[in-house]
Amino acid sequence: MATIKTATIALDAMGGDFGPEVVIPAAVHVAKKLNDIHIILVGDEEVLRASAKTQGIDLDDHFEIKHASQVVEMHEDPRHAVRKKKDSSMRVAINLVKEGQAQATVSAGNTGALMATAKFVLKTIPGIDRPAICTTIPSFGGHTQMLDLGANVDSSPEQLFQFAVMGSVLAEAVDNTHTPKIGLLNNGSEDVKGNAQVKAANQLMKGDAPFNYIGYVEGDDIYSDKVDVVVCDGFVGNVSLKTMEGVAKMIASMMREEFKRTPLSMLAGLIAKPVLNRFKQRADPRMYNGASMLGLNGIVIKSHGGADVLSYANAIEIAVLEVEKSVPEHIRECMEPLMKKTMADEGMADRGHTEETAA
Repeated sequence: MATIKTATIALDAMGGDFGPEVVIPAAVHVAKKLNDIHIILVGDEEVLRASAKTQGIDLDDHFEIKHASQVVEMHEDPRHAVRKKKDSSMRVAINLVKEGQAQATVSAGNTGALMATAKFVLKTIPGIDRPAICTTIPSFGGHTQMLDLGANVDSSPEQLFQFAVMGSVLAEAVDNTHTPKIGLLNNGSEDVKGNAQVKAANQLMKGDAPFNYIGYVEGDDIYSDKVDVVVCDGFVGNVSLKTMEGVAKMIASMMREEFKRTPLSMLAGLIAKPVLNRFKQRADPRMYNGASMLGLNGIVIKSHGGADVLSYANAIEIAVLEVEKSVPEHIRECMEPLMKKTMADEGMADRGHTEETAA
């Protein structure tokens, strides 16, 4: 009897800095680890087969191939990608999700183009104005989910509220966290702190929200066990993420320099190596690769453009997990009562306005 495949994942095999050189072996790694998934490689079939042959991989033994004649370049204008690259590996992979031939797609390609194409093809879940990029950040408590990380440079209070709903659903479904703690990123914990946008969002979240809102959190709280989901607009989120990456690189570089400084420090480095290796494993950014584009009618995972095989494989596994946990469906279920309440409130407001006008 044939094995039943629980998840079908479409991979943009041409996207990212390395394309099939990384995507194909990463797909093989995941297929061996999770033998109940079906993977579709999307891209130029001739290029894919040539790359696989060079790597000693027989594609026909592992995957289905979907030919796509175009590639979205890493710095290509998102609008051009949507309008002119209708047969790109990125677009075809997303189309497979829309058509129900795949349940999720993973791409290491141009972030702006991926978001624009996914939103154009899949559309947003009713009640969600804009999708948000959410990723996992290592912390003292294990890890923290953080969104938005760049999809929306500026967000309204209502959109920040929607991000909180989506982040809460993701943390509960994927991390198995019961009533995850939601914090709004701010420049202080006091109510008087923050710009008008953040203050208004704070008031919305303090209302009848379908999530466990704990109030404002500051930058250092991202790494604590105080909060499970950190909400912010894309400008602040992206700057925060790049700052984290820069600090991590600086610390790693400084530690290497200091351990090489003298023979004694080199000896100390050898003694400390087991501890350093365990630390490296806990903080390894490759194990956190794979950002979710939440709010779409389908699962889209963004891998880092420079991901290696292990890193890209992690992004595929995140896609599989979100399929198993039905993340978009849970977000839709959570948004339905909020939409009904909003419509009811608007109806009451219109009725009151009509009565005032009649009087």
